[in-house]
Amino acid sequence: MNFIAPKSTELLLQEAAQESLYLNLIEQINKDFNLANEGIDFPKSVSPEELKIQLHEKIYRMIQYKFAEYLNLLYIIDVPEEQIKALDGSDLVVLAEQVAFLILKREWQKVWFRNKYR
Repeated sequence: MNFIAPKSTELLLQEAAQESLYLNLIEQINKDFNLANEGIDFPKSVSPEELKIQLHEKIYRMIQYKFAEYLNLLYIIDVPEEQIKALDGSDLVVLAEQVAFLILKREWQKVWFRNKYR
């Protein structure tokens, strides 16, 4: 079974829940944000919808006010540079939403592989 990235945030979070890996995903997000010194602490009780909203808001604020830290976060999470460069940055709200999805996708990939090959 190969890793196939979901096509949307909703599908990704749904898949994580179905595979009982949603809590692992939250832990991975918290861990990588803390490694980047961007303290974020999603409680394990956070709903998928609330996770999506809060992550989007955090990325939006980082792009606007903490760009160097935002770039560092992308590096630590290991979001592919070509995927970031392919995004249209003309609308900051849309850009933040797309970047939040890329972050979720990469974090989900880490969790999925760790679970599959442990």
